[in-house]
Amino acid sequence: MEPIIQLTHAPLERDALVAAVSHPSVGGIVVFEGVVRDHARGKQVRHLEYEAYEEMARQRIQEIIAEAEQRWGVERVAVAHRFGRLEIGEASVIIVVASPHRAEAFDACRYIIDTLKASVPIWKKEVATTGEEWVEG
Repeated sequence: MEPIIQLTHAPLERDALVAAVSHPSVGGIVVFEGVVRDHARGKQVRHLEYEAYEEMARQRIQEIIAEAEQRWGVERVAVAHRFGRLEIGEASVIIVVASPHRAEAFDACRYIIDTLKASVPIWKKEVATTGEEWVEG
């Protein structure tokens, strides 16, 4: 299955991503959903704003998925990331990995989100009650 990569300003749809990677050969589906929380580093967060270099982000996400497929043998992956203004409680990123066995799905999912946060050109601005700040990962 070709990996699914969604880079969008629209709300993310977890159920649609899970359905897209589901298959009779799958024994485990792992979902990571990153949501906007109301605090960070001792500050009260009002909302977040995400920006990206979309073409490069898509390419790097494809590379990360290919690395995960090679390391853990997973073949059914979906990655969705949202941009623009996100309110408290909204999903900013969803990673879905489906595989015959749960261990590989967990390991691949963790690798994808950790590597995405560290190496994909996506930037996050926290808008807090005390001001605005661009933050890493």
